Amino acid sequence: MKRISLMKLVLRNFKGIREFVLEVNGESVKVYGDNAVGKTSIFDAFTWVLFDKDSQNKQDFGIKTLDAEGKELHRLSHEVETILLVDGQRKSLRKVLAEKWVKKRGLAREEFSGHTTEYFVDGVPVKLKEYKEQVESIVSEDLFKLLTNPSYFNEKLHWEERRKVLLKVCGDVTDQEVIASEKSLAPLLKILNDRSIEQHRKVIDGKCSEISKELDQIPVRIDEATRSIPDTSGLNEKELEESISDLQEQITSKEAEAFRLRSGGEITVKQNRIREFEGELLQIKNNLQAGTLEKVAAKRQFLSNLNGQFTTLNQQVSDTKRVVARNEQLASDELAEADRLRQQWHKVNDEVLEYQHDDNCPTCGQTLPEEKIEATRTRALSDFNYSKAERLEKISAKGRAAKEESTRLTQDNKAKQQKIEELELLLIEKSNEIQTAESELEVLQASVIDVEMDPDYIAKQMEISLIQQDIEQIRKSVQEAAAKVVGEIQSLKEQKEVLEQEKAKFSLAQSIAQRIEQLKAQEKELVTEYESLQHELYLTEEFIRAKVSLLETKINNKFQHARFKLFEQQINGGLKERCDTLYKGVPYGSGLNNAARINVGLDIINTLSEHYGITAPIFVDNAEAVTKMIDTFTQVISLIVSENDKQLRIELPVNIKEAV
Repeated sequence: MKRISLMKLVLRNFKGIREFVLEVNGESVKVYGDNAVGKTSIFDAFTWVLFDKDSQNKQDFGIKTLDAEGKELHRLSHEVETILLVDGQRKSLRKVLAEKWVKKRGLAREEFSGHTTEYFVDGVPVKLKEYKEQVESIVSEDLFKLLTNPSYFNEKLHWEERRKVLLKVCGDVTDQEVIASEKSLAPLLKILNDRSIEQHRKVIDGKCSEISKELDQIPVRIDEATRSIPDTSGLNEKELEESISDLQEQITSKEAEAFRLRSGGEITVKQNRIREFEGELLQIKNNLQAGTLEKVAAKRQFLSNLNGQFTTLNQQVSDTKRVVARNEQLASDELAEADRLRQQWHKVNDEVLEYQHDDNCPTCGQTLPEEKIEATRTRALSDFNYSKAERLEKISAKGRAAKEESTRLTQDNKAKQQKIEELELLLIEKSNEIQTAESELEVLQASVIDVEMDPDYIAKQMEISLIQQDIEQIRKSVQEAAAKVVGEIQSLKEQKEVLEQEKAKFSLAQSIAQRIEQLKAQEKELVTEYESLQHELYLTEEFIRAKVSLLETKINNKFQHARFKLFEQQINGGLKERCDTLYKGVPYGSGLNNAARINVGLDIINTLSEHYGITAPIFVDNAEAVTKMIDTFTQVISLIVSENDKQLRIELPVNIKEAV
C-alpha cells in the first residue's frame, strides 16, 4: 500500500497567519485554537500548495493578509511549503504567491501590475507544468480529496458521482447474478432477448402506452359502428331479391325492343343500296378519267423537278457573286496595305543617324583619344545601317506579299465571273423548259373530263339522294317509338335502384356486425397482451428490488458504520436511482450530528484507502465534536476548537514530545 504522510507544513503570510510551522513527522496530532485563529487555514494551506484550491474545493478564495480595516497588505510574499513522506521518500513542495510592481516610464512611483507564482520541488525552482506533474505522481487531485477530507465524499460530490465511486470500489452486480438469486425471475432470461432491464422497461412502457390508446379507441369505434347499423325492420330480403329479378327481366326485354327499333331492317337495305351506287359512281369516274390523270400527275412531277434545278442554279449564282464581292474588297485592302508599306519604306529609308557621344572617359573624366572616338562613331553608324537594312527588307517583303495576294484575288475573280456567266445561261435554258412544261400541264388538265357533267353520273347521284330522304323519314318515325321505350326502361331502372338500396342494408348491417365482433376480439387480445406486459413489468420491478438488495448489501458490507441507500421507491411502484449516506438509519444530510458525520466520513476513507491502496493524512475540522473517533490506519490531523487557546497550539504524541 502506498503511504503518504505529512512531515511538516510551513505557512507564511497565508490568510492572516504571519508564520506557522506544523511539524508532525508523520504522526497524528491535535491542533487547538479559538474560532478565527486559523485552524481551517492549515487545511486550506495544505490543499492550496498541492492543488491551488482551499479545503472547500474553491479556487477563488482570499489568501492575502488583511489589515484592521479589512484591506489587503501589499508587497508581501504568501508562501506555503509542505514536506511529505511518500513510501519512505521525502518530498518538498513549496508555492510562493507575490505581487508584481513595475515603474512605468515618466512615473515616480511603482504600480501594481498583477501577481506571480513561483514553484519549488525539493528546493529547486520549477515551471507550473512540472510542479503539477510532481503532485500528480504522488496522487491524483480527486482521489487525494476523497482520502484526506471526511466531508468531501458526502458534501462535495454529487450523488451520481458518489454512486460511481461506490460501484467502482465495491463492484456492480450483473443481471445474470440478480436473476440467479430469485427463482421467480428466471422467465426474464427469455423475455429480455439480449436487452437490459432498463431497455426492456422502456419497450414495455412504449407498448403499454400504445395498447392503452387502442383500448381507449375501441369502445368509441364499437359505438360508432353500432349507431351506423341501418334499420331493416319491415323489410324482407328474399322478397326484395325476387322483385329486383323481375324488374331486371322487364328492363332486358325493353332494351331488346329499343335495339330492334334502332337497327330497323328497311334502313339497312337502303344503306346497302347507297353503298352500291357509290361504287358505281367511282367506276364511272375511273372510266372517264383513266390515263389522263396519270399523265397530269407525271407532268406535275416533271415540272417540280425543273423548279428544283432552277432553284439550285440560282443559289449557285448568288453564292459565287458573294465570293466575287468579298474578293474585290480583300484585293482592295491588300493594295491599300501595299501602298502604306511603300510609304513606310521611304520614311525608314530617309532616316539618318543622329550620333551624340561624350568625348570624356566615364571613369577618370579625361578626354578620350581621337581614334577611340572615331571607332565608337563608326561602330554606331554600322549598327544603325544594319538595323535600317533589316527593317527595309521586312517592309519590302510585306509589301510584295500584299501585292501578290491582291493579284491572286483578282485572277480568281476573273474565273468566277466566267462561271457566273455560264450559270446564268443555264438559268435561261431551265426557265424556258419550265415555261414549256407549264403549258403542257395546262393542256393536259384541260383535257380531263368533268364527271359532274356526265348524264350517268348525275342520274346515280339523284338516286342516292332519294334513298337518303327515305332513310331520314323512316329514322324519324323510329326515333319517336324508341324514345318511348327508353323512357320506360329508365323508370324500371329507378324502381330497381330503390329496391337495391333497401336490399344493401342487409349486407351493410352484416358487415358492421362482423366489424363489431372483430373490434371485440381485438379488445380481448389487447387486454391479454397488456396483462402479459404488466406481468413482465412486475418481473422487472422485482428484478430491480432484488438488484437493490444485492447491490446495497454488497456495498454496505464493505463499510463498518456507513450505509448507503442507492434507490428510492416511487409512488407508481418504480424505483429511482440515488445515493444517500446513512448512519444508524439517519440520513447524512438531515438529522445527523457533526460527530456522526465525521466518523462516517472516516469510515468511508478507510474503505477507499484500502481499495485504492493509498493512505494520506486526514484533516478533521471541528474535531472537538467527536468524543470517540473511529480507528483509522493513517495519519489524522485533528483541528479542535478551544476557547482558551488564542493562538494555535499543537498537541504532539508522547513519543514526539520526548523527541522534542
